[in-house]
Amino acid sequence: MNNMLMSLALMFLIGFCISGIFKKLHIPSLLGLIITGIILGPQVTNLLDPKILSISSELREIALIVILFRAGLNLDLSDMKKIGRPAIFLCFVPATFEIIGAVVLGPMCLGLSRVDSAIVGAMLAAASPAIIVPKMLWLMEEGYGTDKHIPQLIMAGASADDIYAIVMFTAFIGMSKGEGISAWTIISIPISIVTGLGVGIVFGIIMSQIFKMIHFRDTIKILLLFGLSFLFVGCESFISKYVPFSGLLAVMALGGTILNRRATIANRISGKIAKIWVGAELLLFIMLGSAVDIKALLSAGLGSVLLILGALLFRSIGVVVSLLGSGLTFKEILYCDVAYFPKATVQAAVGAIPLAQGLACGMMVLTTAVLSILITAPLGAILMDVTVKKWLTRSKNTQPVSSRNPGLHLPPEPDKRS
Repeated sequence: MNNMLMSLALMFLIGFCISGIFKKLHIPSLLGLIITGIILGPQVTNLLDPKILSISSELREIALIVILFRAGLNLDLSDMKKIGRPAIFLCFVPATFEIIGAVVLGPMCLGLSRVDSAIVGAMLAAASPAIIVPKMLWLMEEGYGTDKHIPQLIMAGASADDIYAIVMFTAFIGMSKGEGISAWTIISIPISIVTGLGVGIVFGIIMSQIFKMIHFRDTIKILLLFGLSFLFVGCESFISKYVPFSGLLAVMALGGTILNRRATIANRISGKIAKIWVGAELLLFIMLGSAVDIKALLSAGLGSVLLILGALLFRSIGVVVSLLGSGLTFKEILYCDVAYFPKATVQAAVGAIPLAQGLACGMMVLTTAVLSILITAPLGAILMDVTVKKWLTRSKNTQPVSSRNPGLHLPPEPDKRS
């Protein structure tokens, strides 16, 4: 019997069943996937083939690339321009506040060093596009907050927020390895951002022109773009020997450039990747759960919970600071605040990296990542659902989806010529 095939069968069958039950109970389905991983993993039933567990870090990296490419394909720069300063501030101010909160609270709650606390803070600082983006798309369909571009504001800010948090996470891991904090370390962060964006934009323009001149099936377009994305991340360590470079930023810039130059193609590709993501998400969260040490999770529980909630409070202050003078009412600001609560996808993708690299704080980072998902994903999702009609104003020009002609909001038929 092929143990790897049996493991995959169990992951898909049990994962879909448990996540489906959670979804019926209006609980984020990804929590069901994490629980599936814990049940199937070595800590409980030990039913997963070690071969799958041995490549989990590589699969998580692939999932992270998919996440950021999807975020780029949904990041419309015209929305950013309409919203202006608040959208820019939401890209980094709340995450910065959350990192500061973790640095302050980490030594007290978990006995971590300042650098290790910063690693935990950067891991926590990324909001979850897997939870936020679908809810914002629903708000746009139903017209809640659309007069003030609130859904676009949250989507754009949360997408860029992930990039900022991942770049800081990578920088703090370097410091923890003994590279230290120097003037070059500080300068290299903005340089890596600029070079990453530049490479992604240049290749995005090139690919847009190729797609304009030569007809490819959408499947081929996706494979070509993923190939480039994997190349960016795979070459990051080599390029960084000569100039600081963020492959992950290049991935997101590639997607964003395709959207802004070939929107029709970008929307079709985004829809197809969303289907691919169903399976990738299942593998990502199940393997995250399988890597959890239950004893470590329980022993670090209270301290980690206090750190997560305390850092979240710092983040909330950062959201309020970002939106001061934006023209939003107090209730609308509060809605943006709770919309920034959920942690999930990025934490699942990066939470095990310090452990895989042998850092002393590795298990603490992983257990805190899992707890942050278990706490903030349902908290944010439920608060967004409960408060939307109380805190956001519905556009007068919007008809409820239920009363519209169903054909009016279906995606357009693919343009075979493009």
